[in-house]
Amino acid sequence: MSGGLRVLVNAGPWLPVPPEGYGGIETVVATLVPELRRAGAHVTLATVGPSTLEADDHLRILDEPAFRSIAMPYNRVSGLAHAHMQGVVAALRDQDRWDVVHDHLEVVGPSVLGAMGTAAPPTLQTLHWDLRKHPEFYSRFDGRGRVRFAAVSASQLERAPRNLQEQTLGVVPLAAPPAVSVDVEPGEHALVLARITADKGQDLAARVCRRAGIPLVLAGPVAGIGDPAELERRLADGDEALRAHPDVQYWLDEVRPLVDGTSVRWVGGVAGEAKERLLRSARALLTPNRWAEPGATGVVEALSRGVPVVGTPLGVLPSLVEHGRTGFMAADEDELVRRLAELDRIDPRACREAAEQWTPAGMARQYLDLYARLLEANPS
Repeated sequence: MSGGLRVLVNAGPWLPVPPEGYGGIETVVATLVPELRRAGAHVTLATVGPSTLEADDHLRILDEPAFRSIAMPYNRVSGLAHAHMQGVVAALRDQDRWDVVHDHLEVVGPSVLGAMGTAAPPTLQTLHWDLRKHPEFYSRFDGRGRVRFAAVSASQLERAPRNLQEQTLGVVPLAAPPAVSVDVEPGEHALVLARITADKGQDLAARVCRRAGIPLVLAGPVAGIGDPAELERRLADGDEALRAHPDVQYWLDEVRPLVDGTSVRWVGGVAGEAKERLLRSARALLTPNRWAEPGATGVVEALSRGVPVVGTPLGVLPSLVEHGRTGFMAADEDELVRRLAELDRIDPRACREAAEQWTPAGMARQYLDLYARLLEANPS
């Protein structure tokens, strides 16, 4: 199913699509939508004002992205996701012009769309997060066959409550966005390409690279701030709300003391050609995660460019990285140091070949199959 299918893709209120630098979910949406349209689907994107991704139509509900507020206390930010969904609901009620909703908004998306019943089209939500979060919701939610789910990895789905597993139509691995064409010379640095937060392990990466004698570049925002000068200015100006953000506390206490501008550099958020140059010239992408990451688009991006991956064997990573062929999985800091000394064993061609199984077109085909199954179970 593709030609004539009308899909409302709900990216949520947090970041523009495509994102400017960091933005995992929004990067997935930006990779998927063009392929759905290429396959003949008519796609409306529900997003925020600054989004620039081409689609057949847009619902721009909030004027500005809300990501910088996402980690603030619940009673200060709970209205953001609901304000976005209020705009989605209004469109669905006023316009009978979509066959299926593809939702990407954690918890709030399925709960609101499920409450609409037959007033909303059948809904498929992609689960981008750790499914041990929100156990009270996922162990009780009943989509009544009209709201169903897609996981991004088998390891993610294994961690889900049985109630959620039973409502999941399938697993669709994430694909890397198309590469930006640039000419770069090989560099000496390792790279961590992720927002700076304790779960991503930037402090561990810094210690490991110092011990291994490999320069490290950290690329990603702190609390939604991708400009290092802006972060320092706001902290110097006494922005106590920002200082209280858990990612800022992690940066100040665990990471910034290791950043010396030479052996360890933080370049802030990167996108487009700047990101491509950093990634293509890296000796390795480091993923020293402390959490079971469900999808890891950055890993697929690196492999598709011939860059090996060295990280911890948690979540989806062991299914993406073939130990000894496309990178290394290491359980602790000492082993990470040892594996960085073995990077010359990895053939970049093997990395690129491995990444061929995760293409944007393939991801779109799998989603179109799930849409068809969802609609077959919910005839109009």
